[in-house]
Amino acid sequence: MKRLLLASLLGSAIVLGNHAMANEDLKALEQAARAEGEVNSVGMPDSWANWKDTWADLNKLYGLKHMDTDMSSAQEIAKFDAEKDNATADIGDVGAAFGPIAVQKGVTQPYKPSTWEQIPAWAKDQDGHWMLAYTGSIAFIVNKQLVKETPKSWADLKQGEYKVAIGDVSAAAQAVNGVLAAAIANGGNETNIQPGLDFFAEIAKQGRLSLSNPTIQTLEKGEVEVGVVWDFNGLSYRDQIDPNRFEVLIPSDGSVISGYTTIINKYAKHPNAAKLTREYILSDAGQINLAKGNARPIRAEHLTLPAEVKAKLLPNEQYAKVQPIKDATAWEATSKALPQLWQENVIIEMQ
Repeated sequence: MKRLLLASLLGSAIVLGNHAMANEDLKALEQAARAEGEVNSVGMPDSWANWKDTWADLNKLYGLKHMDTDMSSAQEIAKFDAEKDNATADIGDVGAAFGPIAVQKGVTQPYKPSTWEQIPAWAKDQDGHWMLAYTGSIAFIVNKQLVKETPKSWADLKQGEYKVAIGDVSAAAQAVNGVLAAAIANGGNETNIQPGLDFFAEIAKQGRLSLSNPTIQTLEKGEVEVGVVWDFNGLSYRDQIDPNRFEVLIPSDGSVISGYTTIINKYAKHPNAAKLTREYILSDAGQINLAKGNARPIRAEHLTLPAEVKAKLLPNEQYAKVQPIKDATAWEATSKALPQLWQENVIIEMQ
C-alpha cells in the first residue's frame, strides 16, 4: 500500500514538474518574442479567418507589431526559399497539401505548441513543422428561395431538379475537393476519383451542371441554386448576403475535410515571435478568434465556444461522415490529372 501511495505521489510530482517546466518554457518564449518586438506574416490578411483579432491580441498582450503580405500558398514557400537569410517574413498560412511541400523544400522550422496533444494525428507533422489550425469541409450552400427541398446528401443532390455549381475544376482547390467529396460519398477516395466523376457526369447529362462559380457575387445575384463550397466560405457568404435566404450543410453521406496550417520560416528574423504566434493561434483564445471568422478550429472538440460564436458554425454532428485525405502523395497525382479527367468525363456530357 505504501509503495502504491509513493508511486502515486511520485507520478503526481512528475506531472506537476512537467507543467512547471512547460510554463517556464512559455515564459521564456514570451520574453524572447517581446525582445524581438514584431512578427511579419504572409497569406494571413486581416479579412481572412478573422486574423485581425489575433494580430490585435498579440500586439495588446505581447507588444508585437505586425505586417502581412497576402499571397498564395505556393508563393509563400517560394518566397521563404528565395529570400533565405534575407527573410522578410517570419510565418505563413498555407493549405494542408503545402505543409509537406514546405518541409521537403527545407524552408520550415518546427515548433509544437502546448496544445499539441489535442491536434489530431492526421492534421499535423510528427516533428511539428506544420499543423492545421482550422479546417475546411466540403459543404452545400442552398438558395432556399430557388430550391423547394434542401438536399441533405449527395444522393438527394442527384435526384433534384435544380442546377448545381461546383466552379472551375481546372483551377480551384475548392472545386477539386468537391469532386473528391462526391467520390468519397460514392465509395471512392483520393486514389479512385472515378465515382466523383461519374456523379457529376450524371448531373451534366441531366442538364443540371452549372458553370457558374459559387461566389458571393453569383449567389447574391441568384445565379447559383446549389453550390459546392468549403463550409467556412458557405457560412461567410450566407451571413454576408442573408442568413434567411441560404442554408449551409455538410452532406450526410460523406465529405472531405482539409484545412490550413501555419509554417514558420526556417530563416525567420523573429523566430520566437513566430513561435509565440503559433502558440496563441492554437490556444483557446486564438481558436475562438478563428471561429469568429467562420473557420472551424482544429481543437473544436476541446473548446467551449461562446454561444454567439458557436451559433455561427455548423454543429459537430454534421461532420460525422467527413474524412481527411489519407494518402497525400496519391492525392497530389490525382488532383493534377483531374482537370483533364473532368473534361473527358463530365464536360463532354454537356455538349
